[in-house]
Order: sequence, then structure tokens, then C-alpha cells
Amino acid sequence: MISHPSRHCTVELQALPSRIGQVRRIVSAQLRYWHMDSLIDRASLGVTELLSNVHRHARPDKTCTVEMELLLDRLKISVYDHDPRLPVVADAGPLATCGRGLAMVAAMSESWGVVPDGESGKVVWFTLPTPSADAPAAWDRQPRLTAVEPADHRFAEVAFAEHATEPRPERAPAHSTVPG
Repeated sequence: MISHPSRHCTVELQALPSRIGQVRRIVSAQLRYWHMDSLIDRASLGVTELLSNVHRHARPDKTCTVEMELLLDRLKISVYDHDPRLPVVADAGPLATCGRGLAMVAAMSESWGVVPDGESGKVVWFTLPTPSADAPAAWDRQPRLTAVEPADHRFAEVAFAEHATEPRPERAPAHSTVPG
């Protein structure tokens, strides 16, 4: 039984350098919305590499679709384009200026692959494992002082609590020392 439905986000675009940056920002915003902040860097890197390949190699056009699917235990990102030629992982030499993108996607992802999409295109995809459901999300942890009294009162031991139960003291109003 699936306890949480999968979630999707789809963006259609021309794989042009200016659009790749926009898609990277959309991916980041969507992952923040899903509370998957820890995946932003790797997802953005993978999307950038796959869209750069569409920009560089796809024919006859640069139109493509990026699909993000958040499943229970992984994030799957797919890039659909209209070029039926399948990519090949290059064996780039040490002085090569390109040819490492798919190898990098393979290294930073849990899995990846390419599938023909009918007779006129393909789908290149990769997956990233999602953070464990048992571990509290970083945004859900609040700092609080522990019961241990430090010898030097200028410093206090701080622990992270999953849900702080004590009410927080109200902050004093801020007063500026600058006239005006």
C-alpha cells in the first residue's frame, strides 16, 4: 500500500543556456516545496548536464521536457527530447574540455538510464535517494538549551529537538542606537 502519493512537476522548454538556469531555479524551488533541500545541489547538477546535452546534441530542435517525480524513497528526474539518437558515456581524456557529463550524472546519482521514446525521441533519466523518513528534516529541528549548566555562563550547550515543547521566551524589542 502506498501511504503517500507520488508528486510530479513538469517543465517544457527550449534547451538554451538562458533557459537552463531558469529550470535549475525551478528544480530548486520545487525541492524546497517538497522539503527535499538536501537534494537540490545534485538534482540541479544532473538537470544542468542533461539539458546541456540537449542544447549541444539534439536535432532537429531543442524542445524538451523536464519531469520531476517524487516517489516514496527516491526522486526521479527525466529529460525528454525529440532526437532519437541515444547518448553514449564518453571516455574523456584528461585534457578533454567536454564529454564527462553523463559520467558525472552516473557518479552522483543512485541510478540513471536512457530509453527510446517512440521513433522520434528519447528519455534520459536519473534517480536520487530521498532522505530517510525516520530522520527529522532539518527544517523541523529547533535549537534549545539543554539542562546542563555550563561552568562559563557565556557559553551554553545547544541540542536540536525534533519538536520543542517549551514555549520560547519573547524577544525584547530592538532599539536602534542610530539617531533618526
